[in-house]
Amino acid sequence: MPITYLDDEIESLVHERKLLPIGWRNRLRPRPKSGHDERQLDVNGVERSEFRIILRRNQINPLDFSVILAVRVPNSNQLFRLRRYNGNSHEHTNRIENEKFHDFHIHFATKRYQERGYREDAYAEATDRYSNFHDALDCLIRDANLTRSVELPGQQRLLFDEE
Repeated sequence: MPITYLDDEIESLVHERKLLPIGWRNRLRPRPKSGHDERQLDVNGVERSEFRIILRRNQINPLDFSVILAVRVPNSNQLFRLRRYNGNSHEHTNRIENEKFHDFHIHFATKRYQERGYREDAYAEATDRYSNFHDALDCLIRDANLTRSVELPGQQRLLFDEE
């Protein structure tokens, strides 16, 4: 498997300023799909990179979710997952390090995992920075330099109904 991005390129993409469009919360539409809800939003970076935010949450288990930041690979229709914020609904194994944990965790794209033929974001670290879907999305917004556009009062809507 060829390496798509080196570690410094991955970090540069993650930290590139990304502009959320006005009304971005309303533009994320639910797409029921085999037991989960999915929403996506394309976002442009100030350096002309094209990103996609992908949100998935199990309809039954609120701890089974993913909040993903991907970048469109230039001159292709492929997405490369830069970060993935997962719930604690499953055990995760870092295969190279041979370590396992069952916790909320953040996946990181790495050159090392690409070199070994694993998915680009197969490496993950346990985190206590969030404990639910909404807080995971907030972490992604902060970590990935997503700039929220100002919305008028009354326009903001929850991405998913609160439990």
